[in-house]
Amino acid sequence: MKNLFESTGTANSSPGTSSSSISPNFKRIASNSSDHKSSLLPSTSASSLLSGIVVSAFSIFEPCVEEGLDTGSNSRETKGVGNKTKISNCCSSNGWAAAVKRVMASGSMRRIKEHMFGFTKSSAVTSTSDIWLLGVCYKLDDAIGGDPVSSSGFAAFVEDFSSRILMTYRKGFDAIGDSKYTSDVNWGCMLRSSQMLAAQVLIVHRFGRSWRKSVNKQIDQGYLEILHEFGDSEELAFSIHKLLEAGKGYGLAAGSWIGPYATCRAWETLARAGKSLPMAVYIVSGDEDGERGGAPVVCIEDVTACCREHSGGADWTAILLLVPLVLGLDKLNPRYVPLLGATFQFPQSLGILGGKPGVSTYIVGVQDENAFYLDPHEVQPVANITKDDIEADTSSFHSNVVRHIPLESIDPSLAIGFYCRDRDDFDDFCSRASKLADESNGAPLFTVTHSRNAIKEASQCSMSGGGVGEIREDDSYDILHSNNDGGLQEDDWQLL
Repeated sequence: MKNLFESTGTANSSPGTSSSSISPNFKRIASNSSDHKSSLLPSTSASSLLSGIVVSAFSIFEPCVEEGLDTGSNSRETKGVGNKTKISNCCSSNGWAAAVKRVMASGSMRRIKEHMFGFTKSSAVTSTSDIWLLGVCYKLDDAIGGDPVSSSGFAAFVEDFSSRILMTYRKGFDAIGDSKYTSDVNWGCMLRSSQMLAAQVLIVHRFGRSWRKSVNKQIDQGYLEILHEFGDSEELAFSIHKLLEAGKGYGLAAGSWIGPYATCRAWETLARAGKSLPMAVYIVSGDEDGERGGAPVVCIEDVTACCREHSGGADWTAILLLVPLVLGLDKLNPRYVPLLGATFQFPQSLGILGGKPGVSTYIVGVQDENAFYLDPHEVQPVANITKDDIEADTSSFHSNVVRHIPLESIDPSLAIGFYCRDRDDFDDFCSRASKLADESNGAPLFTVTHSRNAIKEASQCSMSGGGVGEIREDDSYDILHSNNDGGLQEDDWQLL
């Protein structure tokens, strides 16, 4: 792993006090949302000059893709039916200007700049506000001269961030099924993002949230065993090959763009079919099978049954909760920004599968209105780690390049993950989720109910308050409901 934070050092981090209350910082929406830079780029004149030369040199090699359809996430996904639109080259007659523009904004150009010039550490974190990273709070109040990078909390944050497992595009693996695809470049980013979330839940399940990657110590055997299962081979439990096979019923196919709902269902199918995950998987949806839409509801009765099914009769087992959502039409509804930010304060937080429109990432933390994420859009050679290779090079599975994006600019089609180790942990999650719903001004991300008989009533309440469900491109419409004055007002609640 290229240490781009070489002077920050490391520090042991400890969880801060978790709370589901919405921080005042999340209640401010940035007045200028036009800055969507997602990485930490230098601003020196020398780098600008040389990067301009590099852009000219590389622009002719940049493939053309349709505007707004960069990779695997598709916010207009039909629930239960993946989008099978194939990637195509679409160079136009005046493609030079468009090609240069694409290269300037592309992830590959960004990484060339990062590797050649480094980046400005302070550009990722310019505030001394608290950082929340997957349920852990990092305080930056001991910063010297107001510089957050100088604080011990920032060093601990970087250590934690760089310990999260990174999954990226790979090339050179065995062909997927009957297809000829030996790489997932330009279409597999949602699958890679979901692998990162799955790797995180396995790390937490096995080692606890306080686990950090060893730097000067021998590699953990259990850590290698987890990485091994994500190798790009049809024999391995959590490979991209296995995910596509498990998701066939939801339209997953090699070379196709994939949305968060179908991806969540693929993980659920994978967990049920082979018992490969050491935990149950529960998809939070609006009704029994999620096909008729409605506001997502965590039904405690169903979660209990899901745990019992996975454990073979035991009353409870560890469980992964996945909440696929559509929080707007063309862009994220601003009312949900503070709610999304508050979920990172849950100790059960596993982050968000989402990113810019059409570009999936793994969002792991927030500070004020900024979201920090791991980016799968780097092409690397296939790297299959064996379980007992304690000398294995695992650097390609980690990154301490802290990229950020305004939380309000993420694609409205996303999925939130939570992990509950035992019943007490689940009860704590339900308490926090209910409190967050109470603070949502009638528009919760999801709600909690004890029995399925109460779901219809909960869904109706969510409809009147602006709750959300999955959306079909041709099924979106406004719901008219009564306001406090007895009149009617419009809302953007979406049905399947």
